[in-house]
Amino acid sequence: MDRLDGSARLMIVSDLDYTMVDHDDQENLSLLRFNALWEAYYRQDSLLVFSTGRSLTTYEQLRKEKPLLTPDITIMSVGTEIAYGESMIRDDGWEQYLNHKWDRGIVLEETSKFPELTPQSKTEQRPHKVSFSVEKTKASAVMKTLSERLEKRGLDIKLIYSSGTALDVLPKGAGKGQALAYLLRKFRTDGKLPVNTLVCGDSGNDTDLFSIPEVYGVMVSNALEELLQWHSENAKNNPNIIHATERCAAGIIQAIGNFGLGSNVSPRDIRDFQKCKVDIPSPGHQVVKFYLFYERWRRAEVEMSEHHIESLRLLFYALGITVHPSGIERSMRQCIDLIEKMYGDKQGKKYQVWVDRVSSAQIGSDAWLVKFDKWESSGDEWQCCLTTVLMSSQATAPDGLKWMHMHQTWLEGSGTGDQAIWVV
Repeated sequence: MDRLDGSARLMIVSDLDYTMVDHDDQENLSLLRFNALWEAYYRQDSLLVFSTGRSLTTYEQLRKEKPLLTPDITIMSVGTEIAYGESMIRDDGWEQYLNHKWDRGIVLEETSKFPELTPQSKTEQRPHKVSFSVEKTKASAVMKTLSERLEKRGLDIKLIYSSGTALDVLPKGAGKGQALAYLLRKFRTDGKLPVNTLVCGDSGNDTDLFSIPEVYGVMVSNALEELLQWHSENAKNNPNIIHATERCAAGIIQAIGNFGLGSNVSPRDIRDFQKCKVDIPSPGHQVVKFYLFYERWRRAEVEMSEHHIESLRLLFYALGITVHPSGIERSMRQCIDLIEKMYGDKQGKKYQVWVDRVSSAQIGSDAWLVKFDKWESSGDEWQCCLTTVLMSSQATAPDGLKWMHMHQTWLEGSGTGDQAIWVV
């Protein structure tokens, strides 16, 4: 939460499964569109929050399967756990707050009396969340009786039913919405309340998010009936909540534009790189733009022309040095020559490049230090380079910034592929 000096320009709070992540989109195109938009225009001064029903274990598994960005804050286990940053520093204060009138042992004792309830996997059972599967036709009666029994035992609990099968038993003060309200109170106390907040969801366990006053909300086009019904009964006339016409991450992008919260044109949607520009030189925008070109060049989705090679010569300082993760040093002139030879080597193949955690700091009147993770997937193999680039402000360079030097190291667990293809 201390990454920004002041208030976030925009805070996006999004569910993951079938909201940010479209499991029916095997190419992850809408997610990659969002990634490019966020890193190019929002990462530097905004906050990304993932709010998921997943436990830490299954959340980390999803990150190994899908090209998810690194969020600033992660709300897990249906709002019962909050963690900050890449290091996932836990908010112990939030979990202590949830202890009020909560006894997990009593919950287990009472729920064991319902044969209709099938416990979910051990990874989904958390200190403040007990989860089951139950048939939709039996859910209502079970929830009514269970709620009465737990109340008689002196507990304040909340039952959340979602996706037509999942039943979560939580402390009354828990939930995605309550966790968000807690965060907003902390931001307000610190004088850093986000200028705008957009919540995004698709199922019943997201309803709490849409109940928070003064936030914008988007139900993605593929939202389940349970969420649409809640909206019809509780927030039908709220102009700050929309039902998008686009699925998943594409619906989130649509909502950014609908509410006028900032740019909603992803660099991935711009085919002509001459039109992919910003008014003020932006290291983040240029990093995203270059690696999109790099991906399309190798997939032969841009024309092989001297114009593109000349643009690279203007972008890179010829005598600058690139340090490959293996430790090999090359001049940037050599890198340009290698890129030229790689044209179309991934044509017709599943090959994608994206960047994460782009940050930049001005270290002189005309110098920028830029850091980011560059991810590259080829088939089912993923690799990541932790990358540092020194950029210089130069009027003759594309978008006003020239890459002077670059240093890369493998992310732990990466670096098993063909090193020759890892040029930039």
